[in-house]
Amino acid sequence: MPTYDYRCESCGHTWEVFQPVKAKKINTCPNCQKETAKRLISGGAGVIFKGQGFYETDYKRKKDPKKKE
Repeated sequence: MPTYDYRCESCGHTWEVFQPVKAKKINTCPNCQKETAKRLISGGAGVIFKGQGFYETDYKRKKDPKKKE
């Protein structure tokens, strides 16, 4: 489930909501209770690497045997 950012056009209050993709957009501001809330366009999240470790060779491009150096 993604996290969406919202901002109220009336009072300028911003907040985040963790909701399903198919959920309705929020219109009411939790701060001023006016129906002027807009969902903001998000820049997305970065890649998070979790686990025992990652090695330099895991994602290295293999050399093309046809290409001469």
